[in-house]
Amino acid sequence: MFKKHPRGLPVLFFTEMWERFGFYLLLGIFVLYMTDPADPKVPAMGGLGMSDRDASDIFGTYLALVYLTPFVGGLLADRVLGYGRAIIMGGILMGLGYCGLAIPGSGASFWISLLLIILGNGLFKPNISALVGNLYDKQERFRPYKEAGFNIFYMGINIGAFVCNFVAAVARNKIGWWAAFMSAGIGMFLGVLWFMAGRKHVAEGDEIKPTKPGDEPVARILGKVLGPAAAFALLGWFGVPAILGAKATVFGSHSNDAFLFACIPVVWFYVSLWRRAEGEDRERVGALLPIFGVVVVFWAVFHQNGSALTVWADRFTDRDMPASVASAAKTFDLVEEVDTTPRMVPKTDAHGVRELDAAGKPIEVEGPHPYFNNLPKEQWPPPEVKKPLFSTELFQSINAFFVVLLTPVVVAVWAWTARRNKEPSTPGKISIGLFVTALSTLVMVAATYATHNGLEKASWLWLCGTYAVITVGELCLSPMGLSLVSKLSPPRLTAVMMGGWFLSTSIGNKLSGILSGLLDAFEHKSGIFFINFAGALAASLAIAAMVPRMRGVMKRYVDK
Repeated sequence: MFKKHPRGLPVLFFTEMWERFGFYLLLGIFVLYMTDPADPKVPAMGGLGMSDRDASDIFGTYLALVYLTPFVGGLLADRVLGYGRAIIMGGILMGLGYCGLAIPGSGASFWISLLLIILGNGLFKPNISALVGNLYDKQERFRPYKEAGFNIFYMGINIGAFVCNFVAAVARNKIGWWAAFMSAGIGMFLGVLWFMAGRKHVAEGDEIKPTKPGDEPVARILGKVLGPAAAFALLGWFGVPAILGAKATVFGSHSNDAFLFACIPVVWFYVSLWRRAEGEDRERVGALLPIFGVVVVFWAVFHQNGSALTVWADRFTDRDMPASVASAAKTFDLVEEVDTTPRMVPKTDAHGVRELDAAGKPIEVEGPHPYFNNLPKEQWPPPEVKKPLFSTELFQSINAFFVVLLTPVVVAVWAWTARRNKEPSTPGKISIGLFVTALSTLVMVAATYATHNGLEKASWLWLCGTYAVITVGELCLSPMGLSLVSKLSPPRLTAVMMGGWFLSTSIGNKLSGILSGLLDAFEHKSGIFFINFAGALAASLAIAAMVPRMRGVMKRYVDK
């Protein structure tokens, strides 16, 4: 697999694999942990007991900040730290953050741990991707294989994403939530050790980029961006309610307003970077900025897998495990067992929507496990008899499975079209990816109608179909986007522009939380998926319109 590629690619492949193991493990269980009722007797076994909307809000904010900090991490690596040191520092911070989440409760340790992960990802994520691109640029013989290299690198991401959910299920079912979080931390530390052991193989791509006359110092850039970002965040959090009323918001919650307002100065930094640039640099940056803007939509749809689609898997999907499978699955602790014994559980309506009190907290009533709310009573087990279910987090591995399965297929298709001189340009592939993403949302529209708007359990095949289709879109877009940024960025701004790619990811992630919170806001659950369809289709058409200009820029500066 690594033939014809730099010796450093396996080092970065497995480093990223372990990092994504921890990242996607948390992603798969985060909403489940936050909405799981608290257990006052054994805190380590219970969750935080939050409402769906609060959990989606925190989830979206966390995802948004995780991908906002790469702007700072990329800048520091380009000008001060170099890529290797930034990756090691970021990995250690993330490992500490995952281990910190093992402390039960939503107190200070919870928020500090999330902050460590957010800061660590900012140092890690843009720089390992930039380092991949640098390895191919250093030697002419590797350059033709750059896109294939990013596809291989992306497959490493998804091997970690596939395995982690099985580990999370075993740890959660057998020991408790804390064990799952500790597993993420251990995986991250393994990734750091692997990188340090193979660092000599990536040394040629690890450099601090020289500045040009007129380039501003890092401290001044951060002051000009982060200061206004903090001011805009305060305006969003306190200013909007002060002007429009105590409960008024622009984007659904004070945290949404604060984050999206804070992004305005960061976006302006990239616009001003283009305005100040000259000649070749100006054309390169100007070609990337529209891509950054449009792919926001992809991430807004795609990262609903950890929120809206996780809720769908947990409450609306038939997770019944056949007895023949259950006996084997119990051996590996992959089974979630539920029964109809009355307990205090969140109150829901006929469609599985949790009811809230005046303070927005879930109302608890005495009843069976919530899984039985939309399951016919004739399918209920006798009282106190455990019903084996597939653990919800296992559904998060479907997307990663399809990435690993389909990556060779997609690479082969591009190779086949290249041999016939019909291969789409990189921007063209991104447009195709968004169009396929739009189609994937229609699978969930069909699922909502097939289940009569959640009154009946859905087949697991609906989620499987959704993930299969969106994975094709993802493979056309995400690794191609990383490759495009690496190709088109001015060499001295590679990590900064990679940070811009992750800024678009950040804003999209925040929007994914906002959209997921609307799952129950529509009378029919298909409403949110129709919005996803319209947004992805419009984004696909917008990028398709940009392709001729993008191809011209690439022909002048990349495909020489």
